[in-house]
Amino acid sequence: MINAFSISNLPKIEFGNGKVLLLPQLIRQYGKNVLIVTGANFLQATEQWQTLIKRFRDNQIDWSSYVIEGEPSPELVDDAVVYFSNQSFDVVVAIGGGSVLDGAKAIAGLLKVKRSVMDYLEGVGPELEYKGPNVPFIAVPTTAGTGSEATKNAVISVQHKEKGFKKSFRHEMLVAEYAILDPELLTSCPKELIAANGMDALTQLIESYVSTKANPMTDALSISGIEAVKKGLLAWYESSGNTDAQNQMAYAALLSGITLAQVGLGSVHGLASPLGAFFPIPHGVVCGTLLAEATDVNIRSMLAREPNNIALTKYATIGRLLSDKLIVNDVEARSFLIKLLHEWTEKLDLPTLSMLGVKVNELDHIVKNSRGSSMKTNPIVLTDDEIKKLLLARMSR
Repeated sequence: MINAFSISNLPKIEFGNGKVLLLPQLIRQYGKNVLIVTGANFLQATEQWQTLIKRFRDNQIDWSSYVIEGEPSPELVDDAVVYFSNQSFDVVVAIGGGSVLDGAKAIAGLLKVKRSVMDYLEGVGPELEYKGPNVPFIAVPTTAGTGSEATKNAVISVQHKEKGFKKSFRHEMLVAEYAILDPELLTSCPKELIAANGMDALTQLIESYVSTKANPMTDALSISGIEAVKKGLLAWYESSGNTDAQNQMAYAALLSGITLAQVGLGSVHGLASPLGAFFPIPHGVVCGTLLAEATDVNIRSMLAREPNNIALTKYATIGRLLSDKLIVNDVEARSFLIKLLHEWTEKLDLPTLSMLGVKVNELDHIVKNSRGSSMKTNPIVLTDDEIKKLLLARMSR
């Protein structure tokens, strides 16, 4: 029997090479005035951008631009809203990585409301109910990792050793109208970004698959995404010109965003929040460096305290899926999975926590601040000691 489940709003999805050239006609569905939000390293020098500019002119589209460098902070979002307060936009378009998409999503939600994003962040400030109105939003990712193009939350960060935070401005109205997935936009991704973002996507797919809120529909999407990671991640990392691998990872990242938006994540993302807030560590790097150890700790904890937990069977399924040989025994399949994730962590040259500036005497503070929404859907409730053990295992190779 299939238990009841719900699926929340998704964007209209356009996937395929060259799909970015649909952007002008999609913009014209809403009007002709557009705010384009990009990252610091964007496509301006590329042939694709020049073609887009020509099509904007042909379609009589007027645009303003805004650049987001690094992860979006409350000040950045609020400054953008104030800066553009006297302009009226028909649509906001984000072209960039996950941070760009998150920042633009928040800006689109606040341009008409004209309130601080701090008023709506979960776990910070008054946590007002968001009622809109919002400006329609179109997401065009240029990296393959966060899946932000498919989610309803904008992650906003304050980086501070003691008082930093990573919190979400979250609402159905923030879901993109369109997500344009054009694998050709990923061509310029450097190897370190391929590694970190690819492991972020894999983490999201695995964590949503074993989430306590998982359902048959998200399970099917998670499995499809994990298969794409198997085909694409190492192949793309080892040969950045591998267009098929690029395509696979664009697809995997999209599915990871869809599944996390529906059923939540787990311990890796629970820890990614304080680690990214207290230290200048990119989100994908945190996920990549912790995934193998977090998987190991989850499995060991369930075997010790919840041996009938369905997630144990699911981890074995992932192990079989990622293996090139037939594995019948669940124990062997889980062992293979942990070993493989450790191997990928090494092959992708993901740094240890010590290399990222984390000290042992700071781990208790990290553990204390790891009990956010992601931890609530981890397949087992981990103790503080188990979480600390996970972190200690990644302090050094």
